[in-house]
Amino acid sequence: MASKYGEKSQEKVEKAMHERKHGTLKSGKSGKKVKSRKQAIAIGLSEARRAGGKVPAKKSSKKSSKSRKSSKKK
Repeated sequence: MASKYGEKSQEKVEKAMHERKHGTLKSGKSGKKVKSRKQAIAIGLSEARRAGGKVPAKKSSKKSSKSRKSSKKK
């Protein structure tokens, strides 16, 4: 089975997790310390995306157009 992420991406996520553990990882604009494991992974993946690593596309939180149309009819 092929890996989900490339080596560059794995390194970025690993680095972000290490920084979170030591309390030095900070979030974007606010600059607050990251406490969540999931948030640290997300930061690592976004850095990998910017660096051009092999990372799957972001999951969209928007509803599909079909479900929007059916909810409007009700």
